[in-house]
Amino acid sequence: MRDCCTPEGGAYDLAVIGAGSAGFSAAITAAEAGARVALIGDGTIGGTCVNVGCVPSKALIRAVEGLHHARAANRFDGIQAEARVTDWAATVAQKQVLVEELRAVKYVDVLPRHENIDYIEGRASFDGEGRLTVNGAVFPATKVVIATGSRPHMPAIPGIEEVDALDSTSALELTELPASMLVLGAGHIGVELAQLFARAGVEVTLISRRGVLPEAEPEISQALEGYLSEEGIRLVRVAGYESVTCDGDTVRLTTTDGAIFDAERLLLATGRVPNSDGLNLGSAGIETDVRGGIVTDAQMRTANPNVWAAGDVTGRDQFVYMAAYGAKLAARNAVADEVRSYDNGTMPWVVFSDPQVAGVGLSEAQVRAAGHEVVTSVLPLDALPRALAARDTRGLIKLVAEAGSKRLLGAQILAPEGADSIQTAAMALKAGLTYEELGDTIMPYLTTVEGLKLAAQTFEKDVAALSCCAG
Repeated sequence: MRDCCTPEGGAYDLAVIGAGSAGFSAAITAAEAGARVALIGDGTIGGTCVNVGCVPSKALIRAVEGLHHARAANRFDGIQAEARVTDWAATVAQKQVLVEELRAVKYVDVLPRHENIDYIEGRASFDGEGRLTVNGAVFPATKVVIATGSRPHMPAIPGIEEVDALDSTSALELTELPASMLVLGAGHIGVELAQLFARAGVEVTLISRRGVLPEAEPEISQALEGYLSEEGIRLVRVAGYESVTCDGDTVRLTTTDGAIFDAERLLLATGRVPNSDGLNLGSAGIETDVRGGIVTDAQMRTANPNVWAAGDVTGRDQFVYMAAYGAKLAARNAVADEVRSYDNGTMPWVVFSDPQVAGVGLSEAQVRAAGHEVVTSVLPLDALPRALAARDTRGLIKLVAEAGSKRLLGAQILAPEGADSIQTAAMALKAGLTYEELGDTIMPYLTTVEGLKLAAQTFEKDVAALSCCAG
């Protein structure tokens, strides 16, 4: 770590603003290409994923899955089990230990392994002349990658700022569970956190304007809504939000159609906002979109020819692996004069609900909107031997293909173990396989991924007429 902003021998080849997953990816990639790099961090090193996002949320999701699965074991004859929360504070403390361990191993301890990366603590921005500064002092760097991430969105609801509302960060730090909770927003984050707290024993109402996972296939969304409801989560769809007030220990949400919802806590899961404000981007000729995302071309370059951007700050594909991928491209293009292009055509995504939701490629609606003739296949999980053996047939698999060519264009999975199967579909799309070729692929019996094979066969066959492994 350097306290001084000037390297020995002149300017840095690259300054990376932001010390999260995208920032580290850019810095390490540039250093491996021989560049002298300044990694500029402001706040806790490691960014969103390890500190307040992926790692803590998935750790707690797994913890409460144990509660649910113990109760669900009763679906097997002769088995009776139960589980309960005895000390939520201890569960949260264990989660925090994991966060700190991974922050050290994957971030802090990584820096000394790269001699040509200087880690500099400070607040970066551009001055009135468009020059990069750190803590107000002009910073010597030839090129810049911005990777400052995002933060939870605060919706513009009258009274919201006077209420002690939770967001995806503070909710995971609660050491005492509330009796009841309103969750605003039913996208990836809202669904995960609503189910997490419901399984921990909180009375949860999940409120949204567009329904559960509105970007997912309608068959997936509708089925997941049913499963969440079966677990006791109250699902409400509203036209809009009128106000939020607090009376003692009760938060009250009033909707534009006059409905009123009360709970002990309010959790906001209404998306994330790029951390682009405060950088004075306009002075550097860097453009942003209406949501504050930094606009880049396919090579991750901004309107300023010496500045690139990657990760959540661009406002697209807000997944940690896509942030790291984009940052790697940006760094290579910046310091090695390459012209690598960002490609999310086979980007897999996962929602860690239970059943899990995962997808890749285009949805049926997107294919139709693009002007293609489309054919689809929907396989309910009660046609999958793995699900039958586990006595858990919640879910389905939907495949989308181009009519005529039979080329696969998209896949979505709703299944208890669906997340680990989506990469097979991603590889099939990347290879340009047809559904016939996927249906002919050898897959292990009694696995969830075999469902992709059966779904592919369902385009032209009745899988109920096939014996085990006869495809």
